[in-house]
Amino acid sequence: DFNVKRFASDAGTLFSRAVQFTEEKLGQAEKTELDAHLENLLTRAECTKHWTEKILKQTEVLLQPNPNVRIEEFLYEKLEKKAPTRMNNHELLGQSMLDSGNEFGPGAAYGSALIKCGETEKQIGGAEREFIQSSAINFLTPFRNFLEGDFKTILKERKLLQNKRLDLDAAKTKLKKAKMTDGRALAEQDLKMTQSEFDRQAEITRLLLEGISSTHAHHLRCLHDFVEAQMTYYAQCYQYMVDLQKQLGNFPSAFSSNNNQSAASSGASVSVPILPLSDPLPSNVGSASSGFTELHNFSGSRKARVLYDYDAESSNELSLLADEVIMVSCVPGMDSDWLMGERGTQKGKVPITYLELLN
Repeated sequence: DFNVKRFASDAGTLFSRAVQFTEEKLGQAEKTELDAHLENLLTRAECTKHWTEKILKQTEVLLQPNPNVRIEEFLYEKLEKKAPTRMNNHELLGQSMLDSGNEFGPGAAYGSALIKCGETEKQIGGAEREFIQSSAINFLTPFRNFLEGDFKTILKERKLLQNKRLDLDAAKTKLKKAKMTDGRALAEQDLKMTQSEFDRQAEITRLLLEGISSTHAHHLRCLHDFVEAQMTYYAQCYQYMVDLQKQLGNFPSAFSSNNNQSAASSGASVSVPILPLSDPLPSNVGSASSGFTELHNFSGSRKARVLYDYDAESSNELSLLADEVIMVSCVPGMDSDWLMGERGTQKGKVPITYLELLN
């Protein structure tokens, strides 16, 4: 009998809440509004939850860019099993370099260089692993604990507050409709009880929501830890690469000169070659000079091929790309080392040393 009465009471409460909620949505019943302070606290809690989720997700993407691996790690975590240990990309690259270096032979310059690079890549991989572990413990875990713990408690108490509010408004409606003296007395008693329960739940919810300030302070400390872990990781990587560069610089002269030759050839695209004064000019240089002389002496325009990239140093100059073809002409009063270049609707000064006139 007790269980039946309890079930009937619960069913009656749920029904009155449903009626009250429906009438509020239809504009047929009044709604008790929460005080402004509590509403602000609720808004701040929702905002904290939203951005905590977003930061957590993006940090996970940063630490593990592979979505399939993230899903696998998530499943292992839910199953409370340890995920299999696998080498990261730096460690895989390092191992490939070590294997190939040993294959070519540690005594050869290339083989030795591969081995040294492989060892450094594996060191960077180890530093990355430490960074990820540190970030997971000191940054991801506190954020996840807030979402799965504190905020779920806030949601539970907020829902309970909503139910108490519906009970309160249903009691107010019931009191308005009561006509008989006994009925009004019972309705007033019910209203007094529901008001007390609502006030008590509002206070509980308010205290929980004010704890968001402590959450922010805790997350701030976690953010400091994350930044420090990043700084340590990047500093380690930088130091490893500096050491590697020094080691590669100690290789045989033939190997070093090859590197210097490459650097010189790569720099040739942005520098103007200087011919020794004692050497005779090549025939094409002489013809090019005569072509520029003709442009300066007579009006008209010519096609020219750009020899090297050139970045304009002012708004009245035209930037150039190697191997492109532009139209050039001479403007009266212009310095003899410059011509007016045109590319479509773009126009500006260009240095003649970067050009080769076309027939």
